[in-house]
Amino acid sequence: MAKYGVCVYRNTGLDDAAHIKFSQRIGELDTMRRYMIDGRKPRYGFYELFDAGNIDDQGGVLDPNSPRAQYGKGNALFHVDSSFNPRRASFSLLRAVEIPPPGNGGNTDFADSRTAWDDLDPALQRELLEKDYTVHHSIAQSRKLGSPEFFKDLDPTNAGRMARHKLIQVHEPSGRRNIYIAAHSHHIEGIPKEESDALIKKLLDHVTRENNTISVEWKQPSDMIIWDNRCTLHKANGGSFEGKYRRDLRRTTVHDDSSTAWGLNEVEDDTEKWVVNHAATKAAGMTKVQG
Repeated sequence: MAKYGVCVYRNTGLDDAAHIKFSQRIGELDTMRRYMIDGRKPRYGFYELFDAGNIDDQGGVLDPNSPRAQYGKGNALFHVDSSFNPRRASFSLLRAVEIPPPGNGGNTDFADSRTAWDDLDPALQRELLEKDYTVHHSIAQSRKLGSPEFFKDLDPTNAGRMARHKLIQVHEPSGRRNIYIAAHSHHIEGIPKEESDALIKKLLDHVTRENNTISVEWKQPSDMIIWDNRCTLHKANGGSFEGKYRRDLRRTTVHDDSSTAWGLNEVEDDTEKWVVNHAATKAAGMTKVQG
């Protein structure tokens, strides 16, 4: 994992319980508890499993135009899991339970932010190291970018506290410098908005350019992909399966334990505060539904 950042394991044979047990051997797991508002319960009976599929509440295929689908559209943008939390994620372990028939899309794409740093213009490298920028991350930002019409009333600056993480970091397992940026990146601290927006776009475009990305095909149930969010970005790749075939993917997420795990955020129990963030984005979305 330190060398490649992304590893693919075919036909693992893992079920939900074994998936969780294996993940716990890597580190402390994040859970769904902060999102379980309004009496919601985890879909698969485990708080440690995040639903990354397209299954609706009746077990059918989720309508791509439904409100719930709008919340997931940000997953189709290159991002890193949990950068919007005070304590970020290290590894994500995504497992296929059911996949669409071959030829209908549904791959997961990855980009390497270490190679992106290596290939960055030396003058820009020097500037970024000198400026030592801090980026504010918010899940509301990626939701608004993923579905701008649905979330037109959502203001990320009023959707709870944003997480603050350094833009240029050293990936400790490999010792390589990388660009820690994502669709969750709302703004760069201390510079004008126009300049911040332009730099975020420039760096995201650079990190996710075609020769720095790979698209991984899901071939069979129980395939698993493990990646390190500290040095890679990922996104869900769409396809003709949407609204037509079930795609059931489930993810565990490991809390980072490196020296930069908490970024510039206060080390605390963040669960309650981030419920507020999630509720704010939900309220904005419901305004659109009711309107």
